[in-house]
Amino acid sequence: MNKITHTVTAREKPYFLWKHLNKLRWLSLSLVFSLLILIPFLHVYQTYVAAHGYDLLSPSEKHVYDVMETLTSPFVSDPEKQLDGLKGNTWSGTFAGLQLSDPLAIVGQIAASLKLYWPFILTALIPILLTVLLGRFFCGWICPATFLYELNSNLGFLLRKSGIRLGNKHFDRRLKYLVLALGIIISMITGSVIFASMYPPAIVGREIYYSIALSGFGAGAVFFLLTLLFDLLVARRGFCRYLCPGGALYSLLGRFRLVRIKRIVEECTDCVKCNVACEFGLDPLRDQFGQECNNCGACIAACPTDAMTFYISPKDIAYQGHGHLGRQYRQAHAKENNHETS
Repeated sequence: MNKITHTVTAREKPYFLWKHLNKLRWLSLSLVFSLLILIPFLHVYQTYVAAHGYDLLSPSEKHVYDVMETLTSPFVSDPEKQLDGLKGNTWSGTFAGLQLSDPLAIVGQIAASLKLYWPFILTALIPILLTVLLGRFFCGWICPATFLYELNSNLGFLLRKSGIRLGNKHFDRRLKYLVLALGIIISMITGSVIFASMYPPAIVGREIYYSIALSGFGAGAVFFLLTLLFDLLVARRGFCRYLCPGGALYSLLGRFRLVRIKRIVEECTDCVKCNVACEFGLDPLRDQFGQECNNCGACIAACPTDAMTFYISPKDIAYQGHGHLGRQYRQAHAKENNHETS
C-alpha cells in the first residue's frame, strides 16, 4: 500500500516550470505596460516624420525623434505608414497588424448603439476564446492596471510591516456583476460607452497616451488614483474583487474554463501560504478557486511543498480534506489506526 501511495504522489508532482510561472507573468505584465508607453512615442514620431520639419522641432522633440528613429530603423523603412501596425491599447488596438479588442469594449459598443457591428465584434474573438480556455487570465497576465495594483499591494505590505494599519474589509463579490449590469443599462440609455470611463485598463492606456503625446493627464487619472487608495485603505485588491466590470465579464466568460489550478492533497501541509498569496482572496487550501481565479500562479509559487499544479477540467475538484502532510490529517489517521488496533 505504501508503494502505491508513493507512485501516485510522484505522478502528481507539478511540472517544474509551474513554480516559476509567476515570474513569467510579471514579465508579461511589464512588457504590456512598456508597450503602452512605447506606442504614444511611436505616434509622436510618426507625426514628426509626416510634418517633414525636423529643423523646426524643439531640442526635446528632436531627442524623441532621434531615439525613435534609432529604435525603429532596423524594422521599418517608411515609419509614416509602417508603424500603423502598432496602435491603440488593451481596450482596443492593432498589434502587429492584428486588430484586438477587450470583450467589455464590444459589450459597451453594442449596448450604446443597440446594433451589432460585426467587424468590431470579431476583434474580440481571440480574447474571448482564450478566456473560455484559460479563464480570467487577462486580469492576471495582461491588464496594465494589474501591474500597478500589484505594486500597490507591495506598498501595502511594506506599510503593514512598518506598523501602519490598512483596510482589509470584505464585500460581496457579486457587486461587480451589478456594476456590469448597471453599466450596460446606462450605456443603453445614454448612448455612450460608460465603461471606458470607469474601467482601469482603458483608463491606464488612455492616461499614458495623454501624458506622453499631449503632456497632461485627464480626469481618468484621478479616478484610477482613487481605486489605488481604495485598495490600500478599504480592501486589498478591492476594485478588482468587488467593482471591476471587466473582471465580472471575464469571470462569466471563463466560468467553465479548461485550464485550472488544483491542490495535490498528498503533498499539502495545510500551511495556508497559498491563501495568503492569493490577491483575489480565494481559498486554494480548501480547493475553492471558482470562476474568480485568474490562473496567475501565485499560489503555486508560494507553496513550499509543490502541492499546487495546473490541470485540465471544466470544473474545480471538490474539497479533498486536510493535507496529508499536515498535523490534522496525521492526528486523525493516528486515531483511526489506534482504534483499529484496539
